[in-house]
Order: sequence, then structure tokens, then C-alpha cells
Amino acid sequence: MLYGEHDRHLARIENQLGVSLISRGNVLTVSGPADSAEAARSALDALYERLKRNMPVGAAEVDAAVRMATADGGEEARGQNLATITRAEIALRTRRRGPITPRSPTQAAYLQALAESELVFGLGPAGTGKTYLAVAQAVALLTSGQVDRIVLSRPAVEAGERLGFLPGDLKEKVDPYLRPLYDALHDMLPAEQVKKRLESGEIEIAPLAFMRGRTLANAFVILDEAQNTTPMQMKMFLTRLGEGGRMAVTGDISQIDLPSGTRSGLRDALDILRGVEGVRFVHFTDADVVRHPMVARIIRAYDAADARAKAPRSQRPEPAAPAAADDPEVEGTP
Repeated sequence: MLYGEHDRHLARIENQLGVSLISRGNVLTVSGPADSAEAARSALDALYERLKRNMPVGAAEVDAAVRMATADGGEEARGQNLATITRAEIALRTRRRGPITPRSPTQAAYLQALAESELVFGLGPAGTGKTYLAVAQAVALLTSGQVDRIVLSRPAVEAGERLGFLPGDLKEKVDPYLRPLYDALHDMLPAEQVKKRLESGEIEIAPLAFMRGRTLANAFVILDEAQNTTPMQMKMFLTRLGEGGRMAVTGDISQIDLPSGTRSGLRDALDILRGVEGVRFVHFTDADVVRHPMVARIIRAYDAADARAKAPRSQRPEPAAPAAADDPEVEGTP
């Protein structure tokens, strides 16, 4: 179970860390650069400990262990990070997925913040688990009876497109905007449970525009894609928090779809609420991306392009000069 079918887990660690893993029965030899070999040993130890606790190990867990073993912060910090993927007390338990454990140090900090604080902001690029973990925490609290309902919301803003007037009733009109939240719910609960709880009102999915005037007590409230709110909408949403309620606000300020010149409510909240008691901010980076590895590379490429565009003209790389006509390298070129 540790090695994976046809040793695929070992191959995954070899590719990511640049080490060689040779197995003979229950003896595994690790060779390679000292730091990489130590990271591989630590990752394998953590995965083996996870298996001893009857927790599953798949490709995602292998990636998480490698990510934890190579995180910045020193040997002690890496050891604490690795311990989080085997700690049952930090795992969120859902009826369909079973235990959900953090897959990066920032995810571990985010889960801790969600468990301890009444208002948590999860900020960072796509694929880092901001919304997924918030929904998982909400489902865990609902099924354990710690909250009475879940309210999921996001602003109905098109990502650079104009969708026009959508057909159908109100639910059919807003469902396309809220589909990512439905997807996360169905990953946590059986389909019949999701349907039953939606019909009973235990789970409510609503566009942000319909939140005004409400008081959300004993509820776990999630605002997704918060970068597309205006400052007034953000203030309206945050002041809906009622007695016994909790809130998670997720967003990526690098993907704002508001009209040009409109200030993002998420950026506004970052400036205004920093330092306010009970409010926690957790910042994800491309190192925390847990989707396909290509997603992290895409994010880094776009960030680099943005940095070049914002650099002073004098610091931008000069375009290559055209080759001279008498350059021997281009002789005979038509």
C-alpha cells in the first residue's frame, strides 16, 4: 500500500525529488542528493504512519507528503507539517470522502483557522483548496450538529463574458454561477443527502444580491469568488453574521472580473479588517496548488508575465536585434 500498485507511488516521489528508490521486499533504499534523500525518507515515514492509522494513501497524499517534506521553514517546521497529514484530530470527516487532511502547510493553517475563528479569509490562486476546504469544514460542522445550516453564496459576475438573460426560474438563472459550490457539496455528501438538505433548507445556496437584510445565526456562511464583490457588497455580507455563526470568505485578487475602475470589496476588506480581533487571513501561493501540476506552472507563468508588464520600461529585457545582412550566421537566407 505504501509503494502503490506497480510501485507508482515510489516513481512519483522519484520524479518529484530527483532520487532513486529501490525496493527489495520490505526494504527500501533511497539514494540521491542528501537533502532530497532526507525529504523522501521523511515523506515515506509520514505516509507509512498514515497507513498504520488506517488512513488512505493515493497519488494526492503522496504529493502532499512531498510538498510538506520540502516546505520552507527549517527541519522542525517540516516535521510539524508532515505530522498534520497523519493527525486524525485535524482531519475533517465527511460521509462520502471520509477523512480530509491538509495537503500543504498553508492548508493546515487554513483548517486550523476555520476551526478556531469566526471569520476567515482564504486568499490565493486557483486550485489551492480555499473553497473546497471551507465547504468541507461547513459540512463537518453541520453533520456533527455544531451549526444548524450552511449558506453558500457568490456574486453573479461573468468572467469576461456577457451571458445575457438566462432562461428559467430564479434557481435556474443563478445555478450556473454557483455550480462550483454544488460540486464541492456533492464531493462531501451523497447526492440524496445534498438534495434532501437543500429541500429542507439545511443547505442554502443563494446569490449575494439576496443576502441584504438577513441575520444568519447558527450557520456556516461561505462567500466564494469574493474578489468580484464591491466594497458595499462586502460590508453588507460581513454584517450578516449572527449569534453562533461562522464565515469563510474566499477569493483571488489576481482574477477580478469587475468593470474597469471598480475597487474590489475583497481588496478593501484586506485593508480595513487587518488587525481586527477574531478575523484571520490565510494567504495561499502557487506552491499550495493541489490540482494538476500544470496549474501551478500556468499560475507562475502568468505571474511572471504580470511582473514584466509592471516593471519600469528601463528594466524590461530588450528585444533581440535583427541580424545584419552580412552576418555569417544568416548568409544565404532568403
